[in-house]
Amino acid sequence: MECRKNNTRVMGFLIMIALSLLATMVQAETKEIEFVDLEGKNVTLSDFKGQWVVVNIWATWCPPCIKEMPDLTFFHEKYKDDGAIVLGVNYENIPVEKVRSFTEELMVTFPIVRFKDIDLNANKTPFGPLRGLPSTYMVAPSGHIVAGRAGMVDQETLEAFIQEYEAKNPQ
Repeated sequence: MECRKNNTRVMGFLIMIALSLLATMVQAETKEIEFVDLEGKNVTLSDFKGQWVVVNIWATWCPPCIKEMPDLTFFHEKYKDDGAIVLGVNYENIPVEKVRSFTEELMVTFPIVRFKDIDLNANKTPFGPLRGLPSTYMVAPSGHIVAGRAGMVDQETLEAFIQEYEAKNPQ
């Protein structure tokens, strides 16, 4: 009898911890993420709620970042009017004109922004620690961050992820 009582207490304690962690995760997911575009205007992640947002963090000096830019542009052009966009986040402290010139040269058509009020030397982002460049995060139409990875992505991978996610999470 005493053993059952202890098990019940332990189980209750574990459930409380799990609920606390879940509440923390939900709060982290719904926290507003702020950016500044190349014209100096404020942009928020919630501005894109209702569509998929592929948040791609990159730098001009990063060869894999440059290599994936065409696939990100193709994905953006294919889906920008059909529920998905790419948001490119430049993660370096260089003049805006250099970023603009760089992206124009690569014929990037998706919006380019920078994180607002972030210390680039801390290797942190509003999505969590920066584990490398490029890094890509998938934000569902609900506004929740549902996936993230360091390393290159391509159009096929992005399409497959969205298709699989929507099949498992019908609305």
